[in-house]
Amino acid sequence: MLQITPDIVLQDEELDWQAIRAQGAGGQNVNKVSSALHLRFNIATSSLDDALKQRLLALRDQRITADGILVIKAQRFRTQEKNRVDAIERLRELIVAASHVPKRRRPTKPSKSSQRKRMDSKTKRGATKRLRRGVEE
Repeated sequence: MLQITPDIVLQDEELDWQAIRAQGAGGQNVNKVSSALHLRFNIATSSLDDALKQRLLALRDQRITADGILVIKAQRFRTQEKNRVDAIERLRELIVAASHVPKRRRPTKPSKSSQRKRMDSKTKRGATKRLRRGVEE
């Protein structure tokens, strides 16, 4: 069980780990390649709620394939444990970024009722000022 945020929890079965060593070194440092991992996370079949899935799929990220699978390549460290932690952290960052829904901004134009209220009070103030001037003269 992997806790992303207090209300988002992923099961271990949802994370598919793939060791890259079997695919060949490709001229790279053998120790680094032997510890490389790919984390494959299927967004569509995950236990995330539907709104979060839609926001994840809508992200413009090259790690998300056309069929909705998020692939995180972890090969920065020389041990699989550190690479695994690194991949989970990057997955966590992506899910947290997608789960953040910006607050609705207040409309910049005031509503009709507030405009009307303001105009009423303005005219009342102007009328009282005119009345006062008339008395003083």
